[in-house]
Amino acid sequence: MKDRLSEYRIMWLLVFFDLPTETKKDKKAYTTFRNNLLRDGFTKFQFSIYIRHCNSCENAAVHVKRVKAFLPEFGSVGILCITDKQFGNIELFYGKKTIDVIASEQQLELF
Repeated sequence: MKDRLSEYRIMWLLVFFDLPTETKKDKKAYTTFRNNLLRDGFTKFQFSIYIRHCNSCENAAVHVKRVKAFLPEFGSVGILCITDKQFGNIELFYGKKTIDVIASEQQLELF
């Protein structure tokens, strides 16, 4: 059981994209692609970056295949698969402060 929950086995799938939105057709393709990501369990991480937690590399491969199936005709899309351990090393910033610092400061304000 422990091996199944290993931080080296659990994966995070990141999809990042830059799609054109000049025409009505472009906007529809953008919206369709984004909605397909949401339907497949992805969550917005930043404006054009969506993430999804996957229990294994095999599960991540299923979702990569799905994303490839609904790629838009134009624009660029990147797919990155990383382990939970690697994702845990992420540093997030809001301005010059890290997200962890902000969370700590907010907790102090409650007291």
